[in-house]
Amino acid sequence: MAATDNHTHAVHDGDGMDLDDLLPQIGEFGRYQKLLLWLVCLPACVPCGFCAFNQLFMADTPDHWCWVDDLADLPAHTRQRLAIPAEVDSNSTFNKCSRYAVNWTELLVHQYAEELTPNSSWPTEPCYQGWEYNTTLISSSIVIDFDLVCNHAIYPTIGLAALNTGGPVGVYVFGLLSDRIGRRFSFFICLATMLLGSFLTALARDFWSWAAFRLVVGLTIPAIYQIPFIIALELVGPNYRSFVTVMTCLFYTLGMILLSGVTYLVRDWVLLAWVTSAPFLLYFVYWWYLPESPRWLLAKGRLEEGYKILETLAKVNNKEMPSSFKLKLKQRMMLQRTRSELSRLKKGPGVSALFANETVYVGLSYYGPSLGSDQYLSFLLSALVEIPSYLACWVIMDRWGRRWPLCIAMILSGVSCIVTVLLPDDAVETTLILYLFSKFAISASFLIIYPFAGELYPTQLRGIGIGASAYISGLGLILIPFITYLGMEMLVLPLVIMGVVSVLGGLSGLRLPETLHHRLPQTVEEGEEFGKDWTCAECLRCVPERPSSVIGSYEDLSEKDAFEMHPHSTKDTRTAPQESTSLERSVQRPQNRSS
Repeated sequence: MAATDNHTHAVHDGDGMDLDDLLPQIGEFGRYQKLLLWLVCLPACVPCGFCAFNQLFMADTPDHWCWVDDLADLPAHTRQRLAIPAEVDSNSTFNKCSRYAVNWTELLVHQYAEELTPNSSWPTEPCYQGWEYNTTLISSSIVIDFDLVCNHAIYPTIGLAALNTGGPVGVYVFGLLSDRIGRRFSFFICLATMLLGSFLTALARDFWSWAAFRLVVGLTIPAIYQIPFIIALELVGPNYRSFVTVMTCLFYTLGMILLSGVTYLVRDWVLLAWVTSAPFLLYFVYWWYLPESPRWLLAKGRLEEGYKILETLAKVNNKEMPSSFKLKLKQRMMLQRTRSELSRLKKGPGVSALFANETVYVGLSYYGPSLGSDQYLSFLLSALVEIPSYLACWVIMDRWGRRWPLCIAMILSGVSCIVTVLLPDDAVETTLILYLFSKFAISASFLIIYPFAGELYPTQLRGIGIGASAYISGLGLILIPFITYLGMEMLVLPLVIMGVVSVLGGLSGLRLPETLHHRLPQTVEEGEEFGKDWTCAECLRCVPERPSSVIGSYEDLSEKDAFEMHPHSTKDTRTAPQESTSLERSVQRPQNRSS
């Protein structure tokens, strides 16, 4: 991957070195990559699951009712029975935002509190003296500490919107940094920003400062997850990128599963803020173990640094570097980019599908605790259901491609959400089952959409390109808290809205070109042309056909030195074996489809 400034040396197929053909010789997924993946890159994905969803439990709203100073000496249940009007058609549920406006001193002079019966005809008034809360299940939350109920009940939703406002900004900024200063340094800046925002969150003493600190945390979501994903993806061979993608998603989900256990045990929001962030200070140990992406170093013209990392990789994997690699690499670093790449990001591929997918996935994750009878169990189930969806999708996406599985999964997710409107109000379990199926389907599409988007962008722009698309799609995350807030009036209304968005997003994805079995764009020019030659028949084909011929690059760099590069040539006419059907030949040129 290359940087995004206009005059940086590029390294790409045809005009540069294709590392996808070097990695099979020095190890596509050898000991070096395994150690890096299991000990560094995958654990680095866990914080995102923690910090993206711990806020749901910081803002728990327990049962509450008006506080009455005149009745302070009475037991809580007696205060509630006397001072709080019962809800219409219910003698066991009490109003949360009003109290009887009577002179309690005068009433209690003539009658004991236990004998006094409230009169529904008494006048009422708002809770001007504050509220009291049932802290049996929740000892402390921002709702309790800052009185975010009744007229202020929308405030936790505003706080969630603040978190999500930081997301699209952060993913673009860190995507830009990732392409300009490198993946490694960007990750540690992102980690420091996340921890700073999390620690300040725990120290907040009013709602608006708390919301501001959550916005700081939001700057790192999902960048804290994407950067190690990109590093891992750029260090393994094409045949293992599918595996890396699945494992990255599984570790992200593992963070959500662990969070469900932590929130069950920790019912104090300040302690929860510390517990879900402080342990990640240990991740700064990765400073000594996380390498920079050699692809990025080579693309920036830092040949010696990139070559040194590749030599280390080969040594740990007990392989030998091809003797001619360094010479050929120098020959391929003559071409400079002359056209601004940022100006070509005005409209990225698949933005509408990415917008719908991310909005619905996050929205369903947010809404999980609202369904069922136990919010902790519901959240756990919504996380667990992602695991089989990822494993199933892993098999499907390499057989049926990306486009159709993506679209079908999003449509199925949307339909299962929409049909909940047909259920009676007391069908709690059926609603939860349909919700879990919808989460299963949208999670499968979530696994596809990011590598799919990465394949559609040229290598030179992949980091900032995904960042730009995520910026646009992340705008939906600012709205989704307000959509889930509508569930306070009608439980299934948010599900119906998200279902419609998912169906429309799935349909919009049908216009994207398939990438399975096809060489992918390396340069900006190739990215602009990729998929333009698709016919209607190709768009309707469910199972992508393998092209009759595949443009290749270097079969064996150590033995085929006769192949000479010309710095201004843009084509490589040799063919590669058709067995090369990996997930993403992400640094190869696209070919014209013969089907």
